[in-house]
Amino acid sequence: MRTKAVAVTTLLALGLAGCGAEIAPKEAATASAHYPVTVRNCGEELTFDRKPARAVTNDVGITELMLSLGLADRMAGYVMPDDKGRIDQVAWKDGYQRTKWLSKQQITKEIALDAKADLVFAGWHYGFDEGRGVTPQAFRTLGIDSYVLSESCRSGKGTERGVMDPLEALYTDLANLGEIFDVRDRADRLVADFKAQIAAVPRPERRPSVFLYDSGQDKPYTAGKFAAANEIIARAGGTNVMGDLTDSWVTAGWESVVRRDPEVIVINNYGDTGAEEKRRFLTSFPPLANVAAIRNDRIFVMDYVDLVESPRNPAAISALAGYLRTVPAR
Repeated sequence: MRTKAVAVTTLLALGLAGCGAEIAPKEAATASAHYPVTVRNCGEELTFDRKPARAVTNDVGITELMLSLGLADRMAGYVMPDDKGRIDQVAWKDGYQRTKWLSKQQITKEIALDAKADLVFAGWHYGFDEGRGVTPQAFRTLGIDSYVLSESCRSGKGTERGVMDPLEALYTDLANLGEIFDVRDRADRLVADFKAQIAAVPRPERRPSVFLYDSGQDKPYTAGKFAAANEIIARAGGTNVMGDLTDSWVTAGWESVVRRDPEVIVINNYGDTGAEEKRRFLTSFPPLANVAAIRNDRIFVMDYVDLVESPRNPAAISALAGYLRTVPAR
């Protein structure tokens, strides 16, 4: 989630057949035999009477959910900072050229209105923010539909927390978008491809312990039990040392990192602070000097979009699993 600014690369080759298929570019947003359709999103039923024609997305993972389904022609544009990661290695890279980059900040009501949006696709802490008054309800009052990233339902309170595992959230959102935009066959193929890709990943013989470092020097910002990164680490064959924290992205203490002595540190690469600068901090920070990952120089860098719900998750799992297989027993 984009609440901190941080900044290398991971292998992201996704050889997915058919995921860049296109939709008729000027098709009117009128009703058809497919509509109305109703999907369940973060515990709420949403009904669409017609296919959205001017969707606006916030953040890279959310945008790429649309692009991976070949829906660039159904987008009025996207909102995100510069850090898209390695877009040259994703199958849907051309989609970025077929829609408009509306802002490098966060989604606002003004951006959506200026774009004549009929759907805003964002998430809690991924654009939607009660403090800024940018909520699905606020867009509803403007006559604009919203769809909430399923991973971010965890960032709510009470019954919203822990609604589904992160990869299940990915598959659910792809299926729901398939219904909303009448491309369910394409969505089903993509989900099947992703599941097969993850199932084929060779796991390490044992589970190395992993600490996810997002940002922070006084205290580290990291991934807890409900963050997508926790499941990505687990599916790659590792164990998130902060996986017992019943939160998504959360601030911890350095003393807890030292006590848990991770064998590998994964750096979350995004924002203004470069991964090399983060690496220098970690390797020169005295409290970490005797942590196994620092002693043995086992630091692996992944892009932000790898570690939040996105269609890059399967390739990210494969890349991290390959690295974890190189970690010897203690």
